[in-house]
Amino acid sequence: MQLYGGWHMKKLLHIIATPRGEESNTLRISEAFLDVFRTKHPDWAVEELNLANEALPSLTIKRVDGKYELLAGKDLHGELKEAWQEIVAHIQRFLSADAYLISTPMWNFSIPYTLKKYIDIIIQPKYLFRYTQTGVEGLVNGRKMAVIASRGGEYISQEARKIDFQEPYLRAIFGFVGITDMTFIVAQPMGMGLEIQEQKIEEAQKLAKKIAEVF
Repeated sequence: MQLYGGWHMKKLLHIIATPRGEESNTLRISEAFLDVFRTKHPDWAVEELNLANEALPSLTIKRVDGKYELLAGKDLHGELKEAWQEIVAHIQRFLSADAYLISTPMWNFSIPYTLKKYIDIIIQPKYLFRYTQTGVEGLVNGRKMAVIASRGGEYISQEARKIDFQEPYLRAIFGFVGITDMTFIVAQPMGMGLEIQEQKIEEAQKLAKKIAEVF
């Protein structure tokens, strides 16, 4: 969130996991969503986080040591705290948003490695979740997330859904931290020729606009 003279300006964080830029089928759908969203919510800021251009910190041995300290319920001090500064900055950027839009193609039945790395960076104990006597508690509650995805194949049949590790994983990992209000807009198949591709993109754009109206 952003504050202007005490006024809270809400923020949508757009996380882009496709490296294709203007050639991206996924972003064509996201643009349709954002066009309507900006019109319906002129009081919201839209912040873009393009993972293809972002220098994400690596999870070095020292940073992993810090994670284990946090898992043990301890605070970070000294070198461990210093090593975690970049990670904490990304976590704070994520938590500063009131809602999320993820634009991601399917890669090898799952998500691009840049998105997986980003998830591994931000989902940390004491920040996005914590352990209690009754189990795990997510700390990112009351926020919505829309996921716009494109896929070369079609994963609709019961058999094909067995190898869809994209939507189930994203629902599970963000549900783990408390984001359960999730909507998926999927364009598929993209690999069956230009005519079908354009038809499916157009269908997804129409759905994206409808969802943006009430998001």
